[in-house]
Amino acid sequence: MAVWQQVLALDAKFNAYRSPNNPQFRTLYIRRRSQLLREHAKVEKDGNSRKEYLHTRAQLLNSRYGSPAFSDQGSIKSRSYSLRSRNTEQSLESMAVGGDSRKYHHRRHMSTSSLKYLYEGPMKHVYDSITVVPTVAAEASRAMAGGKTLSENYAFTGMHHIFDQHSAAVTSVKFANDDKSRVACCSLDGTLSICQVIPPPATVICMLKGHKAGVTDFVWSLSNDVILSVSEDSTARLWDVAAGSCLRVIEDSVGAELLCCAFQPLNNNMFVTGNSRSQVQVMNMSTGKMYKGGSSKVTGRVNALTFDASGRILWAGDERGSVFSFMVDVATGKLTKTRRMTVSDGHPVTSLSARAWISREARDPCLLVNCCINCLSLYRITSDDGALQLKKTFPVKQRSAFVKSTFCPLMSFRQGACVISGSEDMCVYFFDVTKEAKPCVNKLLGHSAVVTDVAFNCDESLLASCDANGMVIIWKREGKQGNL
Repeated sequence: MAVWQQVLALDAKFNAYRSPNNPQFRTLYIRRRSQLLREHAKVEKDGNSRKEYLHTRAQLLNSRYGSPAFSDQGSIKSRSYSLRSRNTEQSLESMAVGGDSRKYHHRRHMSTSSLKYLYEGPMKHVYDSITVVPTVAAEASRAMAGGKTLSENYAFTGMHHIFDQHSAAVTSVKFANDDKSRVACCSLDGTLSICQVIPPPATVICMLKGHKAGVTDFVWSLSNDVILSVSEDSTARLWDVAAGSCLRVIEDSVGAELLCCAFQPLNNNMFVTGNSRSQVQVMNMSTGKMYKGGSSKVTGRVNALTFDASGRILWAGDERGSVFSFMVDVATGKLTKTRRMTVSDGHPVTSLSARAWISREARDPCLLVNCCINCLSLYRITSDDGALQLKKTFPVKQRSAFVKSTFCPLMSFRQGACVISGSEDMCVYFFDVTKEAKPCVNKLLGHSAVVTDVAFNCDESLLASCDANGMVIIWKREGKQGNL
C-alpha cells in the first residue's frame, strides 16, 4: 500500500506541468490515477514490481520535465495552483509513459472512502506544500496581462441580452461550471429557467416547473447534468438538465421552508440545505435521506451556505447576523459545529462565498459576506476549522433585501483582485480588494429594481445580474465581443 501512495505523490509533484492551459484536466488526471492505483493495490501481491515501477516512473518524469523544484522556477511561481476538484463528462487521455498511451474514462462519482483518502492521504502534502511567493510589484503578472489595469479588465459596458421570462423576483443566477454559454436562474414565481446565451441569439432552453412556492436558491452539479433547487414549499428538487424534468422531490425533515443549498464539492451525492427553523442538514442525493449526525442548529433562519474548496469546511449565515463554521466528514456526512462569529448582531447575513486564492501573487483564503448593514465584508479564513478575521469592508446599499455577491472566477495576471455585488440602489458594483482608497473600479446601471445576485461565466467574458422585478441582464465585457 505504501508504494502506490508514493507513486501518487510522485505524479502529484509533476502535475503542474501537465496541460498548462487546462487545470481541470490536471485535477481529473490525479483523481483517476488515485482510483486506479488504489484498485490495483488491493489485488497486487508482488511489492517488488511496484517498487521498480516507481523508480522507472521517477526517472521518466524527471527526464521529461526536470526536477519539480517549485521554489526555484519563476514560471511556476506565477501560475495558479487551484486544487478544486471538478467533474466532467469528457474522457481522459492518459500521459504517454514509455510509449504506452491508454484512454481512461472518468467516473462521475467517486466512492466516499476514495474521496476521504484523496484529501487526507498522499494528496494532503500537495495541498499543504504548493505555495506561491508573494510579490509587491507583480511585474511578471502585469507583463502577462499586457499592462491593463483592473478597472480596464472589468469594463463591462454593454448588454448582451435581457431575459424577462420570470413574473416575480429572481433570487439567484448562476452560469454552469466551466461553461461560458449556459446560465440558469430561479424565481419566487416557483420556476427555474435554463438559458443559452452564446452563440446568439440568446434563448430560454427550458423552464423547470414543479415547486409550489417561490424558489429561493439552486446550484449546478459539478458535471452540470443535475440542478438542485430549494423552495419555500419545504422541498428540495433534483432536476435532469438535459431532459428538463424532475428526478426527485425531497421533503424537509421538519416541514420548514428551505432557503439555501450547496453541493459537497468532492462528492455531489451529498448536499446541504438550510431552512427557516435554523437547521443545517446534510442530505444523500441517492436516498433522499439525511445522513446520521448530519444536522445542526444555528441561531436563526439559515439564509446562506458555502463550502471551502476541500469540502471539509462549511459556513452557514443566519438571519441574526451570525456566521457558523462546521466540519463535514466527507465519508459519513457527519456535521460538527466548530465556530460562531457575529458579523452584525440582528442584521441578516444574506450571502456567503469562499475562495482559497485571491490573486496569483499569494494564497489568501477568504470568505465574502453580504449582511444588511450597507456593506460587503471580506473575511480572512485563519484556521483549519473555519475561524474568520475581518479584512476589509466595501460600501453597498443593503438594509433589508437579500443581496448576493461573488468572487471573480479568474485569478488576475495583474495587481489587484476583484469581487462583485448586487445592491439595493439597482447597481452592480465591482471592488478591488487590494485597494485601500476608492476600491470601486466599476458600477453597472441598467436594472430598475434591487439587484439580488450576480455571476460570471468561466472566462469572465459575460456577467449575469438579476433583480427583484424578475429581469436578468447578461452584460458583455469590453474587448471580448469577438470571442462570444
